[in-house]
Amino acid sequence: MYSYIRGIVADKGHNELVIEAAGVGYLLNCSMNTMQDAPAAGEEMKVYTYLSVREDAMELFGFASREEREMFLKLTGISGIGPRTALGVLGSMPLRDLTLAIVTGDTAALSRAPGIGKKTAQRIALELKEKISTDDIESLPEGVKPAAAVNLRQEDALSEALLALQSLGYSNGEATKALNAVRGQSNKADELVRLALRSMM
Repeated sequence: MYSYIRGIVADKGHNELVIEAAGVGYLLNCSMNTMQDAPAAGEEMKVYTYLSVREDAMELFGFASREEREMFLKLTGISGIGPRTALGVLGSMPLRDLTLAIVTGDTAALSRAPGIGKKTAQRIALELKEKISTDDIESLPEGVKPAAAVNLRQEDALSEALLALQSLGYSNGEATKALNAVRGQSNKADELVRLALRSMM
């Protein structure tokens, strides 16, 4: 319904912005990152928006960037993650770090978000990994692209190694635990398998 609102910051609260546009004050629920990016009251701001409609409420959510809104929509598409929880995830770290945490399966980083336990963090990484495109990585600041490329190669190798260990009879939990113990030691699947097997001895 609303793509974005451009107006004057009328008020700033805890995770809330009031943007006045054409004489109307729009109350927006925002992540901590958007709150930090918002200018002082009285200054102009463009906020990308999403209108959440439920049986008992209508809420407007605001984002400092189109990319943050897209990540919000990806998160709320996961069963059990509502808009408020998604805002908490978005506000737990910079968007570039969140993107990398998802593609690299860094559940420890994801589980630091409020309301996100280990199992939910694993579900976020599992369900959203395939939804993070090359364009998402390319939209990150220049300084993090090389690291992102390295992390993606590592993740591909980890996925191959996980399948290899499972084919050897190890459970998903055993294989994942062993691979997490050797994460970052190699970008080659066969080497990761060898290191993981050694760690389980």
